[in-house]
Amino acid sequence: MKFHIIRFFDLFFSILALIVFLPLFLIVGIVLKFTGEGKIFYRQTRIGQYGKRFKLLKFATMKKNSPFIGSGELTIPDDPRVFPFGRFLRKSKINELPQLINVMIGQMSIIGPRPQTEQYFGLYLPEQQRLISSVKPGLSGVGSIIFSDEESILAKVEDPIEFDRNVIMPYKAEVECWFVKNLSLKLYFELIAITVIRLLFYKSNIRKALLSRLPGIPPELKDLI
Repeated sequence: MKFHIIRFFDLFFSILALIVFLPLFLIVGIVLKFTGEGKIFYRQTRIGQYGKRFKLLKFATMKKNSPFIGSGELTIPDDPRVFPFGRFLRKSKINELPQLINVMIGQMSIIGPRPQTEQYFGLYLPEQQRLISSVKPGLSGVGSIIFSDEESILAKVEDPIEFDRNVIMPYKAEVECWFVKNLSLKLYFELIAITVIRLLFYKSNIRKALLSRLPGIPPELKDLI
């Protein structure tokens, strides 16, 4: 029953948001068409519920062959593969809005574990993979909130790629598992509220209350989150 109710609100919120943001979609689409490489949307295969692959939608912010050059699937600070307008879209999270379509058609939820590529999903332990993929991935969620400024975190470490693989991804797995184990309607709406507040008031400390309930932060991350 809980999942049926969540699906109802996913459908309601995604359709409402798509209607509200339609003018923004049109403006961004026009700008992207005449800048960068002229591509509006970027589709990337991600791991969804029960391990099923699906095409995640984003506004195009990087060069078409980006996953095969530079740092690969990881976007590093001041990444030269990102277009100037793309930096604004990424900073404001507007580039993620097309995923409302993924939510509407049932591939994602408004709130859930962040969907990973096959390469990054493979960094989770097998038992973590099973638990995380037992629910729909989310447009936002615990991992997305905690690491909403991931690029600025990576800017402070010597080797961003190794730090991401060996510190950030293991902790992401822990907090996503925590989410699945504690999933409830209350948590669903709480995370929506935190997401909205973080987007509107970026310097808000609202996520601190959430952090206090999560698995212990690795020492390497304590001064960075």
